[in-house]
Amino acid sequence: MRDSTLSYSPEEVSKILNISKGTVYDLIKRGELPSYRIGKKLRVAPADLEAYTRPSYAAEKPQPAPPAVSMEKLIIDNQGLIICGQDIVLDVLATHMEKRTPTVRSLRSYVGSLDGLLSLYRGTANLAAAHLWDAETDEFNTPYVRRLLPGHRSVIVNLVYRNQGFYVAPGNPKNLRSWESLLEPGIVLANREKGSGTRIMLDEWLRTGSIDPHSIQGYGHEEPSHIAVASAVARGIADVGIGTEKAAQQVSGVDFIPLKKERYDLVFYKEDMDKPQFQALLATLRSPEFKHEVSGLGGYDISSCGEIVGEV
Repeated sequence: MRDSTLSYSPEEVSKILNISKGTVYDLIKRGELPSYRIGKKLRVAPADLEAYTRPSYAAEKPQPAPPAVSMEKLIIDNQGLIICGQDIVLDVLATHMEKRTPTVRSLRSYVGSLDGLLSLYRGTANLAAAHLWDAETDEFNTPYVRRLLPGHRSVIVNLVYRNQGFYVAPGNPKNLRSWESLLEPGIVLANREKGSGTRIMLDEWLRTGSIDPHSIQGYGHEEPSHIAVASAVARGIADVGIGTEKAAQQVSGVDFIPLKKERYDLVFYKEDMDKPQFQALLATLRSPEFKHEVSGLGGYDISSCGEIVGEV
């Protein structure tokens, strides 16, 4: 046990430091001045008091590390946009927004539709592009937004309509015309990754038909983008792939067989609508300059671009 005659009481410390007794207790409570107890009394060792009074004491004390701040949070908190999605039209959108409103900065996150909505829910993004087909309702996006963003009111704004279909060899030598063509013997598929809108469209068709996915040869062969799927077909690695018409126009050596027109939308929280970056987003979507460039790319229907097509 320490000898109380070789230590100071809080009252004695207050007189030595010429501060109030309450301030001494605060220093002890915050751990800035070490202390110990003898019975019910607090005592301060001379060595600890001397160390506290040294000018270098504060520098010697370990300082707590500042809390980590993610790049996503910095962008969102500073009225920027983190845009989830993989289509090239999103790059065009980001460029036009920054030209129109230089103070709005955007970061692209190249993830599929499902992962984009989950990023929105987790707060690591504030704008997600989606083309998720629900077989039960034959509707795009709204059923998924309702299920994946619980507790939030969300706005769905159309970006473009696109054609989804088959990538096949020039001339379509194996006459692949419908979803059922994927089940023909010897037909090899190049598939998209889990979470992409294209993969979900295929899986929904299989589910409603009670079809075993592994009855399709190549179902487990996953590619990360429409371009990669089209390239696999062009190189003869697969007989067929599923993706957008636009990607077929970008890869030589494939033909495109349309299957379904899909709605490609942007999703964000309704509470964000009046914020400057989202007002800039809507103004850009509705601008003639943006629509003119997207129309010139080919493969997109801009007839509803910028329209609010749903609130959930």
